[in-house]
Amino acid sequence: MEKLLKLYLSIACLLLLFCCSTKREKAEAVYKRAIQYPQGSRMSINGIKRATEIDSTYEQAVYELSVAYLKRGLPHQWLPQYNKAVTLDAATRIPWRGYLYLWFYRDYKKAIADFDASDTLTPNFIDAPQGHSVDYWRGIAYLGLKDYQASNAYFEKHIAQEIKAFGEDYVDVTAFLYNGISYFEAGNYEKALVNFDKQLAYSRNLSADAKYYKAQIFKAQNLLELSKETINEAIADYNLGYNNKRPYVETLRQIYPEDLEDLKKTLQ
Repeated sequence: MEKLLKLYLSIACLLLLFCCSTKREKAEAVYKRAIQYPQGSRMSINGIKRATEIDSTYEQAVYELSVAYLKRGLPHQWLPQYNKAVTLDAATRIPWRGYLYLWFYRDYKKAIADFDASDTLTPNFIDAPQGHSVDYWRGIAYLGLKDYQASNAYFEKHIAQEIKAFGEDYVDVTAFLYNGISYFEAGNYEKALVNFDKQLAYSRNLSADAKYYKAQIFKAQNLLELSKETINEAIADYNLGYNNKRPYVETLRQIYPEDLEDLKKTLQ
């Protein structure tokens, strides 16, 4: 009887503690349990949704619910939910929305609009959603729009800022790759080669993408033997897994084995 009474008292204390906690504390507890499940899973979505119902101003949960919708393939639910997070923290969420527009929607104009808006919201700070500056992401968005001049301008700005702050070896090699692709598309082979060589220099000479574009340049310059050698190296790198790709979505200008083999055939 005494043990049973202690059990009742313990349960009563827990219930009293839960009842006395704030809405935010309750929401945080539910949210922390929900994010233990795989992102985008039904259990995760239901738990995070419950947290937002407990406290609709809990921005982290409001935001994570939108991401869960997007990764589950429910874009029609992502944007309305994400915009709720924007109202709670515009400075953080607008540049991130631009990133999501860029990769999940390929809506380059809306992405650029959000990246531009972030400059106004944080005039003395360069936002960096997903670890890259908005200048880097603008460079990719303008490449998607085939505005190569603007693309190169933003990549050059991003690269210069990274070099000034940390050194050239700190620059993500994809910045050199995309900058080179944009120069290649514009027909500026000299600057394209400079950037592809930079990428290779900082990636242990392993990049199917950089070598694929270099092989095309060598072909255009009628350096056929060098082009053949380079495309064979590109195929070898690809087979080892050294190609530019992204989780969840296809990256911009992603190459596939067929692209490499087709170029090789034109050189035979």
